[in-house]
Formats: sequence, C-alpha cells, structure tokens
Amino acid sequence: MSSTPRVALVTGAGSGIGRACALALLEAGYHVVLAGRRADALQQTVAAAPSGAERLLAVPTDVGDPASVKALFATTRERFGRLDVLFNNAGTGAPPIPMEDLSFEQWKTVLDVNLTGPFLCTQEAIRLMKSQTPQGGRIINNGSISAYAPRPFSAPYTATKHAISGLTRSTALDGRRHNIACGQIDIGNAATDMTERMANGVIQANGETKVEPRMNVKHVADAVVHMASLPLDANVLFMTVMATNMPFVGRG
Repeated sequence: MSSTPRVALVTGAGSGIGRACALALLEAGYHVVLAGRRADALQQTVAAAPSGAERLLAVPTDVGDPASVKALFATTRERFGRLDVLFNNAGTGAPPIPMEDLSFEQWKTVLDVNLTGPFLCTQEAIRLMKSQTPQGGRIINNGSISAYAPRPFSAPYTATKHAISGLTRSTALDGRRHNIACGQIDIGNAATDMTERMANGVIQANGETKVEPRMNVKHVADAVVHMASLPLDANVLFMTVMATNMPFVGRG
C-alpha cells in the first residue's frame, strides 16, 4: 500500500452534514481540510474530533468568492501536495416565502453558495487532481431530494439543486480523461440544526403543516465515506439516502 496520505476537503464543514462527514472521513484515515465561512465553527469541528485532530486543517473560506476558493486550494496543495476527495457540501436556503416576494439578494445568495461555490471548488479540484501524481481523484456533490422534487416556496434552493445534478453529470463526463470520478449524494431529512424545524412541522404541497421523520446524520456520513473510498475505476453516480417515511416518493 502507498504511504501517501489520503486527503479530503469538505466545504460547509463547520456544522451539520459537513461536520459529520468530515469527522467520518477523519476516522476513515483521511487528512481532512475543513472549509467554511466561520472560523469559530470550524474550530468546533476540530474540537469534536475524538482523536486525530492533528490531521484536520481548518481554512475559513467563502465558496462563492473565486479568490477565497483559490486560496483554499492553494493552502491544500501547500500543506498536503494533493487532493483525493472533494465533498461539495456547503449550502444555504432562502426564507420559505412566495417566489414573487423573494428579493434579488436572497436569490443571489443561494446561487452563490449552492451553485457557484461547487463550480468554483470543482474547477480548482480538477486543476489539482489532474496535475498530481498519481493523477486523479473524486468529487462528491451534495445534491438533495430537492434535486428531484421541490418543497413549497423553495425556488432558489430547488433551482440550484437541479443544477447540481447537471454539474455532477458534466464533471463525471469531463473528468474521465483525468481519472477524476464525480458522484452525487441526495440527502433527505438528516437530523441536523438545519432540519430542526421539521420536528415542529413544515408546510406540505397541499398546504397542510406536518411533522416529518428525520434520520441520524451518521447514515449520511457513512454513505459519503463509502463513496469516497471506492477505487477510481468505480463510481456511485447518484445515491439517495433518506428517512424512510419522509414524504418524497409521492410528494405533492
């Protein structure tokens, strides 16, 4: 086996799914670069590591800013010399209000984080992965159930997650020549702070408000580690991990 360390980079690593996946990758033996807007949240992720914290590198980053993303990958290259896995996880949403009431700023904020961010990170990851020895790597995009079916009042989030599916397919196709695999994990109702409101009830397509089941975020982290750990001649192109009884199949 090669003595070269495996290196993963996780965006949105300061909380929720990003934190859980970063720590799971750490436990699986990876050196992990933690990217996120808030330095204090990244340090909380470092503090949450039961062991191996010396293999974590926190880099405060705004994924929607090209200069910030370039600096993130330059730091990764300088520290580790390579990148094996990028998990494009950072995401945000707009207030659940009618589409016609959304401001341009609210729309743009969601696009910058959810779509421009993964694009910029994917660009930099490809540049690094195609130039390293051995060549190649894996990019995993955090899609969503909303990549297939919207919730009410979720136009910006839904539009970006549909677009992520296109980015995943394009990256999987264009990455082949450089031994770069790309897949997408579509997550439904993982128990994090972001989905806490579901325990109190969220609006459904028929206008009713209902409590929705959630699942342990560990199942998401385990799935990401599985995708990340495949040899580069195998790829999970799309995977859906969801709370069994959430209203997705038949939503609406």
